[in-house]
Amino acid sequence: MNHGKDQYLITCWDRILQYLVTNHIVEPEIVDGFYRDAYLYEFNEQKAIIACPNIIATQIVSEEKQTFQSIFMELFGFDNPIEVEVTRISELRSRKPKPVVQPVDTVVQQPTLDGFESMPIQPDRTFQNFVKGDCNRESQVAALACAHNPGKNYNPLFIYGNSGLGKTHLLMAIGNYVKNKYPNMNVYYIESLKFVEKVVQAIQTNQIEAFKRYMCNQDLLLIDDIQFLAGKEKSHEVFFTIYNELVNNKKQICIASDRQPKDIKGLEARLISRFSSGLSVGIDTPEFETSLAILRMKVKGTGIDESEIDDRGLAYIASNFNSNVRDLEGALNRVMFFAINFADPQDNVDGVISFETVCTALKAQTSTSSTIQEGEEVTDDKIITTVAEYYGLTKQQIVGKSRTRNIANARHIAIYLNRKLLDLPYVKIGDKFGGRDHSTIISSCTKVEKLLKQDPAFTRAINDIKKLLNS
Repeated sequence: MNHGKDQYLITCWDRILQYLVTNHIVEPEIVDGFYRDAYLYEFNEQKAIIACPNIIATQIVSEEKQTFQSIFMELFGFDNPIEVEVTRISELRSRKPKPVVQPVDTVVQQPTLDGFESMPIQPDRTFQNFVKGDCNRESQVAALACAHNPGKNYNPLFIYGNSGLGKTHLLMAIGNYVKNKYPNMNVYYIESLKFVEKVVQAIQTNQIEAFKRYMCNQDLLLIDDIQFLAGKEKSHEVFFTIYNELVNNKKQICIASDRQPKDIKGLEARLISRFSSGLSVGIDTPEFETSLAILRMKVKGTGIDESEIDDRGLAYIASNFNSNVRDLEGALNRVMFFAINFADPQDNVDGVISFETVCTALKAQTSTSSTIQEGEEVTDDKIITTVAEYYGLTKQQIVGKSRTRNIANARHIAIYLNRKLLDLPYVKIGDKFGGRDHSTIISSCTKVEKLLKQDPAFTRAINDIKKLLNS
């Protein structure tokens, strides 16, 4: 009997995962999201135990228990099906098998009433082209879990974050995934202002009850920008009825907003309470690596080869326009337009858009914020504010507890500049940054000094911030 993650078990599990993907039994993104961190704990001719890191992975892997029996027979030459158990890693000692949760497909005849239909879901908004990073990994995994088993995992799923960070992309990715995996399910996407408009029209045409019935026949409701529902009392009442009916019938609801439920002013307390009862996940400003990956994907989408833009140029855009995805895309479009129409051909050797061309194209858009006054004395508060504005963050994010990479890097820079420019004691800097220990402050300064020697883009960012402070 084999126990533990020895090489034999690892090799067997890798073969199984490859088989699942190659034979289109499980989608690659599901394998990467939920199967990859599981492993074979025990494997012999009588029994296989699959250990999963969390409840959701256990539920999802459990759905394929019968499939695993067939795979084991085919790949390893067993004559008869073996017992397959899927359990959480934390429960390995008791080894009590988890019940198999099988999705139940309910086919509902959809009424056809003019004006009630869903808004379009863009087919190119998928999980495959959603660029993952530290800033959005939690939201992406939660969205994928809801899409894989609508109504089973988190209900409602509430995704919040500033404009342009990918909330709508995730909502539509859920919709596209469900339409593909469960073609008989009714999927409905709507923005909250459009929802209000439909409620008003239904009331005016005496169709409000028909509208409610139509909405309650949905299997998946995706509602965007829920904050705009605030203050709309009649729409609150209608939405509350629809919400309760869908949740009670195990239908999935996914909501996006620019803020957390408790921060939406003008929304009824009973709605806030229900939104908070599910899972709320946030999306942060993309860190450098994610911004660069997004840019490379956008470049690929234009039809040109990634090698046609200097790597330093892409790094420059990722460093300076990463407040949201729209800013990144806008900066890239500006560079492409400038390179085609105005750049000196001698600057772009062998057709490659040079770093100098990128900087020239964007020079007018990287100017300092108007909140920084010329001649203003450099203080610890000014350093924190300037770093926050440079990276599209808030002051609270800089001094807070978030460990998201882009926020942590900005915090390291603010700490370093407080030490370098003001020569403040480590203890005082620690107090300014949320009561951090002096050893943490020393570590931040050391990290920045190391990066200054290794990363030209990091050095440019520091110099840019210094110029803003001294302007």
